[in-house]
Amino acid sequence: MKNRTISIASDHRGHDVVDALKKHLVSAGHEVNIVARPEDLEQPVDYPDAAEEVTNSILDGGADVGVLVCGSGIGMSMAANRVRGVRAALVADPTAAEMSRRHNDANVLCMGASCLDVPTMCSLLDTWLSTEFEGGRHEARVRKIDSIGSCGEATC
Repeated sequence: MKNRTISIASDHRGHDVVDALKKHLVSAGHEVNIVARPEDLEQPVDYPDAAEEVTNSILDGGADVGVLVCGSGIGMSMAANRVRGVRAALVADPTAAEMSRRHNDANVLCMGASCLDVPTMCSLLDTWLSTEFEGGRHEARVRKIDSIGSCGEATC
């Protein structure tokens, strides 16, 4: 597995797992930046804001890939996928982790803190990061994904 620069963000529901994910990734040799996470759990964080931080870090070249964690992972994936050039995958099992990379070249992994425990998240991260994009016939499909809603701007 090649080492990457990874941006991580969470809303208040994913707060408790972010440090564990970072520790796991750093121990595997990755550079990890937590770009958004609530410091005060009494103040909720809106998941679209956290998703925007990660997607911006990918688009500006500060990160190779991103990881987003909220309660279910659904809101984060929906918000991230609004950004042109981002292919966020909501993953809850090893097959989805592998195929999101192999066939879809996902550059953001979304997971639900209320749905998965930390060891499972770490295992999914390892699968996701170690799977390379297959290319070939999938390249045209990824280009089609990236062109949907294209208006010439990073976001439409």
